[in-house]
Amino acid sequence: MHWQSYLKNFKSYLTLERSLSGHSVEAYLHDVQKLVQYLELSGQPNVTPETVTDVHLLDFLYYLGELGIAASSQARVLSGLKSFFRFLMLEQAIGQDPAALIESPRLGRKLPDTLSFPEVEQLLAGIDLSTPEGTRNRAILEVLYGCGLRVSELTDLKVSELYFDIGFIRVFGKGGKTRLIPIGRDAIKYTQIYVEEIRRHQTIQKGSEDILFLNRRGKQLTRTMIFLIIKDLAAKIRLQKNISPHTFRHSFATHLIEGGADLRAVQEMLGHESITTTEIYTHLDRDYLKSVMVEFHPRGKGR
Repeated sequence: MHWQSYLKNFKSYLTLERSLSGHSVEAYLHDVQKLVQYLELSGQPNVTPETVTDVHLLDFLYYLGELGIAASSQARVLSGLKSFFRFLMLEQAIGQDPAALIESPRLGRKLPDTLSFPEVEQLLAGIDLSTPEGTRNRAILEVLYGCGLRVSELTDLKVSELYFDIGFIRVFGKGGKTRLIPIGRDAIKYTQIYVEEIRRHQTIQKGSEDILFLNRRGKQLTRTMIFLIIKDLAAKIRLQKNISPHTFRHSFATHLIEGGADLRAVQEMLGHESITTTEIYTHLDRDYLKSVMVEFHPRGKGR
């Protein structure tokens, strides 16, 4: 039997024998489906529940960590996998439990921490929109969190690379590689407000004419300035976490995957290289990426 047959039986077990809610059952199934996606992405589509090993599971958890998935979320996924393989042992479908000896990721303090969605909303609500800088900063954080950008990708973002009519932005990532990323309703809204009400009235310095986010002197913002904006805001709302621009990228990935988004779609939006051994990577259809953003990102709804 292959994965889908076992998942069907696992679903019946969780529903009938363990009497779990529909939401809990779907969460368990998503955990196993993420592992299956990983095996396909990493060039191991022939690995079955009978042949999967602890090495496969450890590599999978490492991959989630590379995506920026929080340790707490990794631990929850591992818990789902442990339940699945315990079920297979009960059914005598496998002779050895590959997850039995794997320890959960440590849940100690992380640098940087991953934000919960309420914490993201609290940070956004703490921005003073009555000032030009506040209006700009709201747009910055909406884009950071809404698109999962690296800080360098944010500071280099160009006005000419905003395709709001189709709901995408183009960014230049590591190694000069470009990618299109879906952008949600809220990020579009606050970026348009910033462009129309603040940026349009600035005197822009030579060389920064096409740069989206500018300082008060009309020049491109530095990476350090983005760090300071975030640190000051965290202090203002008394957030007891050590956060940075990368925290929003981690949170973007964590919230999408916790919501059930496809690993491959998240990997593409983050701009990570392929994890296949041949490094062959098939780019996903733009409509599909947008549908993932709309369905699974907390601030992507409604676009």
